[in-house]
Amino acid sequence: MVEALAFDTSRMTLPYVKQTRAKYGQHGSAVGAVAALRSWALVAAIVATGLLAAQPTPARAEVADSRPYDEKLMRLAEILGAMHYLRELCSANEGLLWREKMKELLDADGGSALRRARLTRSFNQGYRSYRRTYVSCTATAQGSITRFLAEGVQISDTLVKNAP
Repeated sequence: MVEALAFDTSRMTLPYVKQTRAKYGQHGSAVGAVAALRSWALVAAIVATGLLAAQPTPARAEVADSRPYDEKLMRLAEILGAMHYLRELCSANEGLLWREKMKELLDADGGSALRRARLTRSFNQGYRSYRRTYVSCTATAQGSITRFLAEGVQISDTLVKNAP
């Protein structure tokens, strides 16, 4: 399960992400997976630098706690959870990389405890659903990894393009 985290955005600039993608591709290998995650980290950096800076007033806390892009952010959290399970299952030897990326996303979001709980629930749902489905690394599991990497990059690119 997801707990406390730290986030370093010093290298997560858009030129760095584009350069990494050009060099390693968007998905496929472990290095490509990390490059794809750097794109997601860019989203977290944007969130941290102002996309979510507005603090809700107590009267509007519930309404202000939701964002227009929440559905995409929840899906991204679910993908991170699935990737955390599937990459380890398929012997990617990445350790807690995907869990750490989720922690970075939570820290960058800076939302309320309820918001953090919703994102964490999405991460855990992705992890658990694939833990129930796959007990060994199969071609289908590897195909899921590839699809998740592509979808995660697509979601993060959409969020970056629509950022104010």
